[in-house]
Amino acid sequence: MKAQALHGHLDALLLAVLEGGPLHGYAIIEALKGRSDGALTLPTGTVYPALRRLERAGHVSSEWSTVGGRDRRTYRLTAAGARALAGERSNWAEFSATVANFLGNPNPA
Repeated sequence: MKAQALHGHLDALLLAVLEGGPLHGYAIIEALKGRSDGALTLPTGTVYPALRRLERAGHVSSEWSTVGGRDRRTYRLTAAGARALAGERSNWAEFSATVANFLGNPNPA
């Protein structure tokens, strides 16, 4: 799946991944890939700018650490991010139910 297809949903997906606990950037990319059964293979040039945007919005925080001699930035969901994720889930439920009215049943009653 291409990053363009995720337009408007990437932030929510990143927040959902971080809901499970803090992760460094590469682990976030791998979690997206794993939870989507390989459908979401996003480049770092898509994910890292989105993480920085979420950090500026106060939805995630980050800190640097050194692991195995490599510097890694670890991201974590904030309380504001958890609230934003709850809102995104609500919006998604409403949106997907509405779209299902058109695409879910080819022979409406």
